[in-house]
Amino acid sequence: MVQQIQSNQPQYVCMIPIESLTGNQEEEIMTFGGSVNEVQKKAEQLLTSTYGCNYLQIEELMQQAKIELITPWCTPIKAQEDKPR
Repeated sequence: MVQQIQSNQPQYVCMIPIESLTGNQEEEIMTFGGSVNEVQKKAEQLLTSTYGCNYLQIEELMQQAKIELITPWCTPIKAQEDKPR
C-alpha cells in the first residue's frame, strides 16, 4: 500500500519487531496514521487479524514498539521545492 504524505498534516509510523511471532530477527510490522493513537490502534488490529495475537501478546509487543513523527523527512518533493532556502 502506498500512502501519500500531506505536508500540512502530521504523520506517524509505528514500528514493532515481531521476531517472537515469526522467528525472523529482522522482521517488523509498520503502521501509518495521523496520530499516535491511530498508529497504535492500527498496529493492534494488524497483530490481531494477521498474527492472531491475544491481549497479553499485543501488550508485550506494543512495549517494544517505536512510534515516530515522519512528516519532516518524507514530505512530497513538490512541498520541499516550494520552501524558500
